[in-house]
Amino acid sequence: MNAPAAAQIVSCWSCKGPVATRALFCSVCGAVQGPGNIDHFSRLGIPPSFDLDLDALQHQYFGFQKRLHPDRFASKSPKEKALSQSQATSLNEAYETLKDPLKRAAYLLNHLGHPVDLTACGTINDRELLMEQMEKREALAEASTPEEIAKLAMAAESEVIACQCHISAAINAADLEEAGHLTIRLKYLAKLAEEARAKKTRALRLPS
Repeated sequence: MNAPAAAQIVSCWSCKGPVATRALFCSVCGAVQGPGNIDHFSRLGIPPSFDLDLDALQHQYFGFQKRLHPDRFASKSPKEKALSQSQATSLNEAYETLKDPLKRAAYLLNHLGHPVDLTACGTINDRELLMEQMEKREALAEASTPEEIAKLAMAAESEVIACQCHISAAINAADLEEAGHLTIRLKYLAKLAEEARAKKTRALRLPS
């Protein structure tokens, strides 16, 4: 699958004037534009990177969505209403992808020409990763006290953060092969951390 292109200049559907594919509105006539086939980073107006400022990302996203609020289009034509909804949907997809470290890593690697298919990783082909996950899951399954479970949950969260740091370092060093391997590892670590949090919550609810 080819990655969407960066922003380009196209013609406004309304006045035919020049408008950037990432623009929400035409600067000439003010008409809302449809979402162009551009990458998530360009759509949200930020440079491609794994190391995102999440507060800035959120600020950018909500700023765009505010400009596309349905109340602003109540008196507009059906086409403009439909285009504004399409823009809002595309912005939401971009935001949901980039705010999540695992989805962001996979998306960025695909954007850089080194795709990682997270949906096809039901079987772990990496023997070292397989053994690591088996041992961690066995330890979590055998943990019976809230203290034991909390300790494993904390360790899992720490490993998730460490793995994210290693992905950042690998991408910044242009070692995309290593970044891809780490992204798959992050998938399993994040799943384990989620299960550990759930077990910890259940354990704390049980009467002592």
